[in-house]
Amino acid sequence: MAVVTLSGVGKSFGNDEVLHQLNAEIQDGEFVAILGESGCGKSTLLRLIAGLEEISQGDVLIDGEVVNTFTPKERNVAMVFQSYALYPHMTVEQNIRFPLKLAGVSEQEQKERTYKAADMLNLTNYLPRKPRDLSGGQRQRVAMGRALVRDPQVFLFDEPLSNLDAKLRVQMRADIRRLQKELGKTAIYVTHDQIEAMTMADRVILMNKGRIEQFGPPLELYDQPASEFVASFVGSPAINLIKGRVEQSGENRFHSDDLSIPLDIKGIPRQTVTVGVRPEHIQIGCNDESKGFSGVILSIECTGDRTFLEVKVGQGSLRVTTGERANFKIEQDITLCFPNEKTHFFDINGYRLPKSN
Repeated sequence: MAVVTLSGVGKSFGNDEVLHQLNAEIQDGEFVAILGESGCGKSTLLRLIAGLEEISQGDVLIDGEVVNTFTPKERNVAMVFQSYALYPHMTVEQNIRFPLKLAGVSEQEQKERTYKAADMLNLTNYLPRKPRDLSGGQRQRVAMGRALVRDPQVFLFDEPLSNLDAKLRVQMRADIRRLQKELGKTAIYVTHDQIEAMTMADRVILMNKGRIEQFGPPLELYDQPASEFVASFVGSPAINLIKGRVEQSGENRFHSDDLSIPLDIKGIPRQTVTVGVRPEHIQIGCNDESKGFSGVILSIECTGDRTFLEVKVGQGSLRVTTGERANFKIEQDITLCFPNEKTHFFDINGYRLPKSN
């Protein structure tokens, strides 16, 4: 069992506070992705959990035990790095065995664990080879094998797929997730890639400037973003965000410059807000004409399964995604509408406003 708890965790370098009072609990056997842009503190947080950095405040607990003063070895965690960190003069087998050799494990057990890990990672035929004779994906699997043979409580991954091409990343995503499920081990996975986080994780910690912006299942971040930051970070193409004001004069309407959009929504008072609607949620055409508004198509991109439109609306434009292969044309007039249940509202500070239908 390995429950990892962050209790008021903070980190400072001199007077520069880079992590601010982080609180989270990662359950036994859970796969949690720490997602965020460069410089948000995600790798620093992983290093605090691993014991590679000292905590400035708060506690890291593993199975209820504070491990702040424990060495990485004493925490029984294993880390897989972006750079693989393989020894070039050693064979694949020697690289995988190395941590067992350092730990004084018997020769027979070293062999058994190494061969078992190699079999799980499809590396058996590569055991005699040197790292220079391997592809990037194979090298990353060797790095995983070296972590695997240690039989740690927790696996820590620091952007392990960043050096791989797109096709290999897809395969390695599946391999890592399959292996984690087979082993039932707790895994914490740092990435800047939302696709990795959304497709691999049970839950996602989205970080912003050293703080946890939202922690929850991937689709919760997508469907119920806690803030403008979450809404804009998760999802591609990016969500449409329009600043304006809600007015209530007989009917709810949202006004932004010369744009006026009818909204069948209760519970949002008259105030300055930002409306957020994802491109795939904007409806082309409207059963109720009173709910629609007009736009003009500026650009069209068809990828086969989807069509991406940029539509001029008022003084700005909206991104619209549809699965239809309709015969759209540049400068074509179209009617759009925002579905009530898919429209998000954020206050002037960028936080989600509750609404009632």
